[in-house]
Amino acid sequence: MNVDAASVRHEDWAPALTGGEYGEVFLENSRGTAVSFEDSRVTEISSGEDRGTGLRYLERGPDGSIQTLHGAINAIDPSEARRLADSLLAGRVRKSPPPFARPEVFRKNLLLVPGDFPMEEKVALLAKLDGIIRSEFPHIRQVHLAYSERERRFAILDTDGAFKIGERVTMALGVSVTAEKKGVLQSGSEVISGLKGRELLVDYDAVRIARRAARSAVEKLSAPVATAGQMPVVLASSAGGTFVHEAIGHSLEADHVQEGTSPHYAGAIGKTIANEFLTIVDDPSLPFARGSFPFDDEGLPARATPLVENGVLVDYLYDRTTALRDGRASNGHGRRESFRNKPIPRMSNLYIAPGKEDPAAILRDLDKGLWVTKMGGGEVNTATGEFVFGVDEGYWVEGGKIRHRVRDANMLGVGPDVLRSIDRLGWDMGWGVGTCGKQGQGVPVSDGQPTLRIPSLLIGGREE
Repeated sequence: MNVDAASVRHEDWAPALTGGEYGEVFLENSRGTAVSFEDSRVTEISSGEDRGTGLRYLERGPDGSIQTLHGAINAIDPSEARRLADSLLAGRVRKSPPPFARPEVFRKNLLLVPGDFPMEEKVALLAKLDGIIRSEFPHIRQVHLAYSERERRFAILDTDGAFKIGERVTMALGVSVTAEKKGVLQSGSEVISGLKGRELLVDYDAVRIARRAARSAVEKLSAPVATAGQMPVVLASSAGGTFVHEAIGHSLEADHVQEGTSPHYAGAIGKTIANEFLTIVDDPSLPFARGSFPFDDEGLPARATPLVENGVLVDYLYDRTTALRDGRASNGHGRRESFRNKPIPRMSNLYIAPGKEDPAAILRDLDKGLWVTKMGGGEVNTATGEFVFGVDEGYWVEGGKIRHRVRDANMLGVGPDVLRSIDRLGWDMGWGVGTCGKQGQGVPVSDGQPTLRIPSLLIGGREE
């Protein structure tokens, strides 16, 4: 059975919605293709389809705790789903099925469906990019190119009467380049992705992206190692939102707060946690962004969720389970990797809202410090707030002027302290894309920020 309005009928699935304080059926079929290109040749092509059904029931215990019953089958079959429901709900009181509901259908209007293009064209694009990098740049040791596309259709039926059918098409192109000179290895990478079809390659120039990754790797070969120590840091909008994602985003997911692994922000609603000009929002309704969706994986409509307003913490990211624990409604951030997983609170498109200052003026006023134009990977300990981020592109600045590029820099700090210290915010905006991992599940996200200044941050590099 396909997941579409013609095939999925509410009356077929209603018998599975007879247990728990809340029950849901999650149906999904998806197909995807991925191509890896390395050493000037295709090294892997993977393509496949997946389909299945997930059932979930939430029950409240005598002590107020919330118990989750979850199971999945690799089929979209009402009869098999009923058997799974019988197994999950064995010995429990069953309810009457919810009344009939008509589906709300959400479609993505794609200009160019990725799956309509032959594999030969996709491989030819990767070969072209590989050739350009190797012919135009010296010291190239390795070029790795990755192309992926995924089309996903899903339906959600629940005991609240929701019946929603949606589709999601994402495409991504990643370029990773390694350069070597006199035993020194440096890398550069770029990724483009969005809730789009093949038009992504029209909106972004793939050749420009490839050249940028290669240029970054080669330039770092002759750059000095960053100086270690405390110093002012300006994060350009082009750095993307890795900082906000890791430094505070995970700490504001309601399960971390409830479990006690986000002590800095537990019980802090209504308290000032940053300067009054700083606002942080998670918005899954942004058009075409990689982390966007019309409704979350529990059927709740997408909407912008302010988390910090004018420096004051105003909300956390909730799914239904964490919302029930706190006696409130979910704000639509329950996400799951597939029908096999239960939803958990997740970010979508998290960003620091733009300020009012001229980004160029923020850089001009940097006397001595680091200007970061692209972040690398990062990680955070939500219990302590401590983070470490790699700097993929950074420059040493003196007297407001860029002196030279640096390499091998890391930024270290404590998220709540650094967030509170941000003292300047530009009016520009930049985005990064990625796949966020949590509890073994990966979901697509975007993160954004304007140019901002951190007056003092520990930089790891070479001691003078």
